[in-house]
Amino acid sequence: MTSEVTQLQEAIDKFENIVFFGGAGVSTESGIPDFRSVDGLYNQQYDYPPETILSHTFFMNNPQEFYRFYQAKMLCDTAKPNAAHHKLAELEQTGKLKAVITQNIDNLHQMAGSRNVLELHGSVHRNHCMKCGKFYDFSYMKNSQGIPKCQACGGTIKPDVVLYEEGLDNTTINRSVQAISAAQVLIIGGTSLAVYPAAGLIDYFQGKKLIVINKAPTPRDRQADLIISQPIGEVFSQIQI
Repeated sequence: MTSEVTQLQEAIDKFENIVFFGGAGVSTESGIPDFRSVDGLYNQQYDYPPETILSHTFFMNNPQEFYRFYQAKMLCDTAKPNAAHHKLAELEQTGKLKAVITQNIDNLHQMAGSRNVLELHGSVHRNHCMKCGKFYDFSYMKNSQGIPKCQACGGTIKPDVVLYEEGLDNTTINRSVQAISAAQVLIIGGTSLAVYPAAGLIDYFQGKKLIVINKAPTPRDRQADLIISQPIGEVFSQIQI
């Protein structure tokens, strides 16, 4: 265990109100590609850039192309929670971890056992008909051909994920602000903190220790009390709960 991981362990042992704020790097060790790394989706070649495809305007105007990309690249049914997901779930069970705030849409925190998960960008496991509101699960979307249609009314089904040009859910934002504001320790993990407004939530932290676990530098490193530049799953696999 490195000295940095030892300091993380000490903070977890000492404090009783911890919040975790995570991004794509939490899930890459589970086999889900991120967007901004060397091998991420932004560095792969498609007919349109991913940020264009994953926009509200593109979804409305080109649903066929949207779903061709979405079903191939965003619906991963083989990923399993890694050590970071499992340790965070264990930490929640002790009562110390008050919330997991995630930018991910993959449901892996819940699969690991976490209960208080605030999904800033929604989830691929929730989908609703735009016409009648009928709910559809992950499997239905994964196995649909072309544009997923509602079995009840024939309307187009839209995933409950926040696309570019769409606003974040106000209730989720407010609960995230409350959790971060009350936290003694905020652990930021697996995120470049490049996506706003999500990254701006860090400004509400007024606690004792700001900890950043990310392989690459982040804009918050100068404010951090502890920086661990290692894969987050490897870090949490060393932590004792």
